[in-house]
Amino acid sequence: MLRLTSAGESHGPALVGILTGLPAGLALDRDAIDADLGRRQQGYGRSPRQQIEQDRLEVLAGLRHGLTLGTPLAFLVQNRDHKNWQWGMSPWPPQGEPEGKGTKPVTLPRPGHADLAGTLKFGHDDVRNTLERASARQTAITVAAGAVAKALLAEIGVEVAGSVVEMGDVDEAKADRDTVGGVVEVRAVGAPPGLGSYATKEERLDARLAAALMGIQAVKGVEIGEGFGLAGLRGSEAHDEIFPGLRRETNRAGGIEGGVSNGEEIVVRAAMKPLPTLMRPLRSVDLESGEPGEALVERSDTAAVEALSVVAEASVAFELARAAREKFGGDGVGDFVAAYRAYLDRIPWQRP
Repeated sequence: MLRLTSAGESHGPALVGILTGLPAGLALDRDAIDADLGRRQQGYGRSPRQQIEQDRLEVLAGLRHGLTLGTPLAFLVQNRDHKNWQWGMSPWPPQGEPEGKGTKPVTLPRPGHADLAGTLKFGHDDVRNTLERASARQTAITVAAGAVAKALLAEIGVEVAGSVVEMGDVDEAKADRDTVGGVVEVRAVGAPPGLGSYATKEERLDARLAAALMGIQAVKGVEIGEGFGLAGLRGSEAHDEIFPGLRRETNRAGGIEGGVSNGEEIVVRAAMKPLPTLMRPLRSVDLESGEPGEALVERSDTAAVEALSVVAEASVAFELARAAREKFGGDGVGDFVAAYRAYLDRIPWQRP
């Protein structure tokens, strides 16, 4: 089972990931992983923090000379901005006079953020205890793990790519000190039929992909293939007919039927709401005094839709790699590929 565990706060020392279930002998390209981390930081409307961080992967365990060992892969991404938050985000009771950022408690939650619900849930008296982990900064670990997953998928000829299909007017929103959202799309080519299962709801590939994308900060909607558009069609119009050679002329299902990949291109889309940190803050209530006030104003992006396309790409790649590991197994990457090839010998499927 491929599994990712992460830890870290937005302005803490670093973000940490532990990835288990990788086969031994998988070649990883540090430059390719760092390139994906760099892509996550780019795009229109990003905040000045993206110039501060310049994310790079550091591997602590599970890799030797560029090849996985079959043991847990431990890695981290440094938070360079932590130098400005050392007092405010100190793991231990800080010494000396308060200095730098984060020295004052946050008591005005932002509408649309985890601030209020998370603070009530855990009983915090400082919203920063919630917002630091709820921050999208942690998606750097998602992207790093997704880059590893793409290396594994490449061994069986699967390619995954994300793109932006819709975004609001960033320049206008920035001038208005506001934010915009958008829609991203991820396509996976070469995924064989048989990933996922109809046997239980937990194994359904479409459900797993939807959960992976809904787990990304600010995502409020997901569709597979034509998704919501299918609701307005008749059955005779909605489904992809099968022709000799098991080929399809349409792909409204987005490559998944009954919770199982069907060999067509996998297509998923995610809708991102506008970010909740506004330079013209919305109304809120001070959790300490109970008095009305304006929500927290902290450095924020005008838009992060292009970044979402990279994170969504990584999330889909990771879930497909997880399904492929379940399907083909193998302690070493050679065993994994051999099982895949043996499976292709059994089924009548031609790679698209």
